[in-house]
Amino acid sequence: MDRHARSGGGGGRPTDGGPDPRRWKALWVTLATGFMSLLDVTIVAVALPSLQRDLGASPAAVQWVVSGYALTFALALVPAGRLGDAMGRRRIFLSALAGFVLCSAAAGAAPTITWLVVARLAQGACAGCLAPQNSALIQQMFRGAERGRAFGLFGAVVGISSAVGPITGGLILALAHGAQGWRWIFYVNVPVGALALLLGLRLLPRVAPGRRERLDLPGVALLGAGVLAVMLPLVFAESGGLSRLWWLFLAGAALLACFARWEGRVAARDGGPLLDPRLLTGTRGYALGTTLGTLYFIGFSGVWLVFALFFQNGLGYAPLRSGLAVTPFAIGSAAAAVISGRLVERFGRLLTVCGLVAVVVGLGAAALVLRIAPAGLEAWLAAPALFAGGLGSGCVISPNITMTLRDVPVRMAGAAGGALQTGQRLGGAVGTAALPGLFYLILAHTGKDYREAVALTVGSSLVAMLAALAVAVLDWRRDGRRRPPRPPRPRTAEVAGHACRDGGGQG
Repeated sequence: MDRHARSGGGGGRPTDGGPDPRRWKALWVTLATGFMSLLDVTIVAVALPSLQRDLGASPAAVQWVVSGYALTFALALVPAGRLGDAMGRRRIFLSALAGFVLCSAAAGAAPTITWLVVARLAQGACAGCLAPQNSALIQQMFRGAERGRAFGLFGAVVGISSAVGPITGGLILALAHGAQGWRWIFYVNVPVGALALLLGLRLLPRVAPGRRERLDLPGVALLGAGVLAVMLPLVFAESGGLSRLWWLFLAGAALLACFARWEGRVAARDGGPLLDPRLLTGTRGYALGTTLGTLYFIGFSGVWLVFALFFQNGLGYAPLRSGLAVTPFAIGSAAAAVISGRLVERFGRLLTVCGLVAVVVGLGAAALVLRIAPAGLEAWLAAPALFAGGLGSGCVISPNITMTLRDVPVRMAGAAGGALQTGQRLGGAVGTAALPGLFYLILAHTGKDYREAVALTVGSSLVAMLAALAVAVLDWRRDGRRRPPRPPRPRTAEVAGHACRDGGGQG
């Protein structure tokens, strides 16, 4: 067994090989940390009005509180994954977690909007360093069917954290009375993160890194500049960024093309590329799985902002009630993600195909119900459709992570996980910018008909999910052709005949 695949014992004591006896406890530490960092992408949205009033901030400055976190999160993913592969995932995970806790405390104590934005930028960078270590540690600690179950739990965390952010934020604001209540959205990370840090020091395995390689700094610069160019128009979409900064998309595409060419040259001379091109060209299912995840998150991420706008602005719901209205999706997603982690080894990509069909049908039905439901019953009547969509989503995110990363060598697990999540972050940024913009556009053309706007916008999100479904079907068919046929089962009469002959020979 490759020494990277061996997990050490708790507290940094390496074992002589075999599965780490503390691996499931260590997994829960990483899952709690991942949930906390992903939750911070959306949890702040419900607190923006109160913190804007308290700090006397402009709308443009407040936008950076949300967008800045998402931006630095995405920028850090691939370099941090590569650092974890080279220097040790435990070391990078614990360092990033400590930084995340400190930045959360700084954000909660921010006396000015400038302080808060800087703290959020640093907090996002720390979260981006944490995320690829989660998937890499799963690959390091688990094998076979256990890896599928672990990725199932990880997928549940990814899916649920996006859906319950507004619920959690609304609940914290409801419990924390007063004008300063928004600060507890950041302070709540401090005790949770500190406990996770103590448990991580004890439980996370210490594995000696492989041969030391210099970090591919030109690759870091090209990838970072490319991702930044693509994301900046999206993070400023609400203030006209798409119309003013559209040219950055072209610049970003050119920079990413240069990055791909540079990485090919580095890999050819065995110089330790930031993202090995062989992941895309020689690793089964990785390229299609990454594409599927990006397309799915384009439709998946923006839907929750559209629902929040509909329930709060259109129906007058409070933030907490608005979050509770979409809770059936989160419940279904959590339940299905855990179960699908046990089924992915048996059904493979077919599980994702079925899940995407359920998501499309569930969200499509929810959009129709919200369009025609009687006043006052919208959330109740949409709940079954949202629950069905959540069941489907739980069969998409975690199985896709498992199948995308299952054949990745453990030595490249961090960079591969970082690239997969970068695609998801970029897809999420596109959906978060495009779908609310489309919602407002439809409102303007329909005389503020919120029912028409939510139905058409959610229906538009299904285009990206149908594209993801097409990719899933393609990968399913390819996987079926690659799988060797099972040997034919002997008929009962033949088995009986063989048994008689064997018995007669022995007599």
